[in-house]
Amino acid sequence: MQKHKKNTSLFYTLAFLLFLGGVSWLIYSGLTSSSVYFLNVSEALAASPEKVQSIRLFGTVAERDLKRDPNSLHLSFLLEDKDNATVTIAVSYQGMIPDAFKAGAEVIVEGGMNADKSFQAKTLMTKCPSKYQKENRRNL
Repeated sequence: MQKHKKNTSLFYTLAFLLFLGGVSWLIYSGLTSSSVYFLNVSEALAASPEKVQSIRLFGTVAERDLKRDPNSLHLSFLLEDKDNATVTIAVSYQGMIPDAFKAGAEVIVEGGMNADKSFQAKTLMTKCPSKYQKENRRNL
């Protein structure tokens, strides 16, 4: 009877340790894979190369050099720094383009910096214009 209690206790201890290890691994992997720097254009251009491998940039779509290819869903544009419109970075994106995307729109792109200081975006999000937010408040 004593041996059976020892085996059961050992089993529960090992199961608890495995559970704790699994939860710890899930937390660690979740935190490391989702930790992305959020920078403006000036900060990204000034950052060291290892910091800009996985980042989010925010800024305004420049009026010039906006090129869309509707057949291949390729988009290239210049992203202006929100505080200094003379500072820009070339962005290349392949995928679905949001309806609100246009020159002058505020956008957030996620991806990484290329060796030539251009940006390869994996995701593209547009910020909703404030006029929509005001309209929604009036209707409430």
